[in-house]
Amino acid sequence: MKIAMVGSGYVGLVSGACFADFGHDVVCIDKDQSKIDRLHEGVMPIYEPGLDALVESNVKAGRLSFTTDLAEGIKDAKAIFIAVGTPSRRGDGHADLSFVYAVAREVGESLTNDAVIVTKSTVPVGTGDEVERILQASGTPHKASVVSNPEFLREGAAIGDFKRPDRIVIGAEDDFGREVMQEVYRPLFLNESPILFVNRRSSELIKYAANAFLATKITFINEMADLCEKVGANVQDVSRGIGMDNRIGAKFLHAGPGYGGSCFPKDTLALLKTAEDFESPVRIVEAVVKVNDSRKRAMGRKVIDALGGQDAARGKKVALLGLTFKPNTDDMRDSPAIAVAQTLADAGVSVAAYDPEGMELARPLMPEVTMCEDPYAAIEGADAVAIVTEWDAFRALDLERVKSIAKAPVLVDLRNIYNPEDVREKGFEYASVGRG
Repeated sequence: MKIAMVGSGYVGLVSGACFADFGHDVVCIDKDQSKIDRLHEGVMPIYEPGLDALVESNVKAGRLSFTTDLAEGIKDAKAIFIAVGTPSRRGDGHADLSFVYAVAREVGESLTNDAVIVTKSTVPVGTGDEVERILQASGTPHKASVVSNPEFLREGAAIGDFKRPDRIVIGAEDDFGREVMQEVYRPLFLNESPILFVNRRSSELIKYAANAFLATKITFINEMADLCEKVGANVQDVSRGIGMDNRIGAKFLHAGPGYGGSCFPKDTLALLKTAEDFESPVRIVEAVVKVNDSRKRAMGRKVIDALGGQDAARGKKVALLGLTFKPNTDDMRDSPAIAVAQTLADAGVSVAAYDPEGMELARPLMPEVTMCEDPYAAIEGADAVAIVTEWDAFRALDLERVKSIAKAPVLVDLRNIYNPEDVREKGFEYASVGRG
């Protein structure tokens, strides 16, 4: 089957490459000529483990191609995916759907055959209805079934998530849409990946509800971590104890500096706005958003406390290890490191940082931070070292070397990746999250 993927960003490129790997003929379309040129040269616009090799092999096999010409790209395609950005709209926090609707209009004007139009972008409830209206208003004589098919990809593990999904959610309103989507995902169905067919609005809400629930788990355990510090408990033990309950599960119960990235901050906010529009408030999600926003600066204050407090911290240096919102990505969107660095800078602390993949994107977001070529360059002369992102490269630091080059042996572990006893035995002052 020929598939057109409109949008060659994170979701579109990963999805397109994986569909091509399943044997489909895939064309990835993007308005950004420079991005398409780089893709033709084999240069990925994002960092995702394994993506460059996957793209290269499918381009060589003739199953994956790239273009800026939407009309040519969707010609004869039976499934046309819309995978463009839906950022938070400035001013009110609603998802900005202008890119989605612009694609829908152009698709309607360019259709050459009956096709299923699939919203892969994360969109609020009712977006598919508007896409359908736009297609009908375009005057196309061809059948255009609008389907919702949300993505559930974790950055850093996206290829595995796509090929071995927990579930595939498809919101369709007619048999044509369901049949085409069954054919699109037939390779996964043969591998017994569960496919859930629902109506379109349910599918749109599933994505937001899932992300809001995961964000709630993260925020819950972060608040439990604060309580653990007050009462002398260990949040990792608490997390294990509650996570062993099958009704709760162990995932997303790791205390840290708060959630960030391209999905949770944007999607929780969009869900709040949708709930407001329908006069059905979601108070739990409201609290989650508020607590997470305040937590990031609180982690900066934790580092300041490790330096001896506000007055003692002024003029000192902190090494930040990890800038991206999570490891194995270069994504800086809403990363806790941004707020941590700003809190330190506001307190008169100088900050040096290192991240394996994120420094290029971090520079314009963190002008007050000195970027270093490796972790030890950042640590040189530091009064404290703060681990903000749990990259594997930081799990096995040479602590003797760290102690010899740092001005003071102070380690603030905001991801709890070290054993406190081991670190303290080496002569460090050690602070973690929820472990005393």
